[in-house]
Amino acid sequence: MRRLLFVVALMAATAVGATDNVLLIQMQPGGGYRVWHTEGESLITDDEAMALEATAKPGGGEEMQTSVGPARAYEVGESVTISLPAARNDNAVLIDRDDCNHVRLWHAAGATNLSDDQITDIVMSALPGGGKRITVGSYYVKAYTTKLGVTAALWNAPKK
Repeated sequence: MRRLLFVVALMAATAVGATDNVLLIQMQPGGGYRVWHTEGESLITDDEAMALEATAKPGGGEEMQTSVGPARAYEVGESVTISLPAARNDNAVLIDRDDCNHVRLWHAAGATNLSDDQITDIVMSALPGGGKRITVGSYYVKAYTTKLGVTAALWNAPKK
């Protein structure tokens, strides 16, 4: 719970000066990473996400119209992914639930783009209670292991 409070406080503190300040990093079968962003261009509502979540199946639930076009929900392990085929870049949203069961949406595309080496550094620093703060590019990063992967809180490092 302390970890969640830290991430929420960090998000609130940095929201004024930054966008996309928390990432969810998932290891992919065969190597590589899938990076999900807190901010994205597909602004699906929580109500739409929950309606789609209720229809999710491994092969995909029924298609529904949303504020960003047609969407279909897929059950993927412990989570649900919403496919948004009409979206240009941000064409998928991952539904996550926090410790209080509130909906949290992760976007397939966002403003923060890191190299595979930088993502690897973040993943290697992650611990359940939060790893050491590291510097990655122009960001300070603190990474946490979670049920869905590594959650990384990013904030701007002061310029030297």
